[in-house]
Amino acid sequence: MEYLPILVLVFSFIGLLLLSVPVGWSIAISSLLTMMTSIAMLPALTTVSQRMATGLDSFALLAIPFFVLSGQLMNKGGIAHRLIDFAKTLVGALPGGLALINVIAAMLMGAIAGSAMASASAMGSILGPEMEKEGYSKEFGAAVNITSSTTGLIIPPSNVLIVYSLASGGVSIAALFLAGYIPGILTGLFLMIVASFWAKKKGYNVGKKSSLKDVGRTFFRAFPSLMLLVVVIGGIVAGIFTATEASAIAVLYTLILGFWYKEITLNDLPEISLEACGTTAIVMLLIGASTSMSWVMSYENIPNDISTALLGASNNPIVILLIINLILLVVGIFMDMTPAVLIFTPIFLPIVEKLGMDPVHFGIVMILNLCIGLCTPPVGSVLFVGVGVANTTIEKVVKPLLPLFAAMIISLLLVTYFSGLSLWLPSIFGY
Repeated sequence: MEYLPILVLVFSFIGLLLLSVPVGWSIAISSLLTMMTSIAMLPALTTVSQRMATGLDSFALLAIPFFVLSGQLMNKGGIAHRLIDFAKTLVGALPGGLALINVIAAMLMGAIAGSAMASASAMGSILGPEMEKEGYSKEFGAAVNITSSTTGLIIPPSNVLIVYSLASGGVSIAALFLAGYIPGILTGLFLMIVASFWAKKKGYNVGKKSSLKDVGRTFFRAFPSLMLLVVVIGGIVAGIFTATEASAIAVLYTLILGFWYKEITLNDLPEISLEACGTTAIVMLLIGASTSMSWVMSYENIPNDISTALLGASNNPIVILLIINLILLVVGIFMDMTPAVLIFTPIFLPIVEKLGMDPVHFGIVMILNLCIGLCTPPVGSVLFVGVGVANTTIEKVVKPLLPLFAAMIISLLLVTYFSGLSLWLPSIFGY
């Protein structure tokens, strides 16, 4: 095994992060330095630049800016309020009702918007003050909001599932979308159980029981928003349109919905478009840089070296999957989800395929794993959004976060070792 490229890659990347260099540039620079261990500076610079450009040359990636724009339209279009009202009528009377509302609304909002940060921002802004009025602690509300917002990255449509499809060499996006439902819902249920126990222990208030009429009324108001899932996922699974075409349809649908709800005007569109462009630019820089690093690692034979080391350490699939999960949990603490998927999929996918693991199943395991990283410092983007919206500090949120982390890890282990949780729905639809 050649150790120099691995050492240069790891230490340069960590060093740049410690110097507060943005993640995208840290990935690109460390890729360049690693390449320079084998070839001269000018060819290395040309190669890394070329790989960054070609990494973005994919029709499937066109879905990302469209889904980002549709997410921005949903966030401004009054959808969150309607989903929260619907969730209130379903679980508002249970112990920890407002916390359960947060989880269900975040699952719905995250699934529709495809963004954990949009969900955390919307749910925290709307439900946070209401939870405080009912006697819930600010830190508990923030912890529930932060963890539940990540479920929308598993429940489709999800940008990161599209990124995994690209990194894995073309795993079916439709199969990944179908595979995400049960694990995402399972994670939400575990979070609800923990939140309910915590709320009961602390003696938080219980809401009023809703009548069937109230449930029907709020469902009717939320129905047009919920139909987006049917239109987008149904169209992809039925083969009516591709994921990229579905993303464009999602933009049109949410734009019409925003005007219909009278929450969006023509004057709002420039600001929404600029926000979507800013988010897309960051995501695309991360994708380009991560694709370049992935290629550099392949050139230096790093994935094969890691594969040989892991398979040499044990031939027990349970042990190897546990090691991979632990590595990804650590990676998620220091790296954002998109570059982590692009960099580590080429490393770990060949290993798990040798163990007989389906690539669709592994994709769900990887993303569910990295969702936990979004809730942890120092690069936990959803953690920072949730804490900022709640106007509290990370130190105060840690205690109520720990049992919710435990719920997410239990869900992760179940999904890892019981493949049917991921593969049952795709098998029903012939994927």
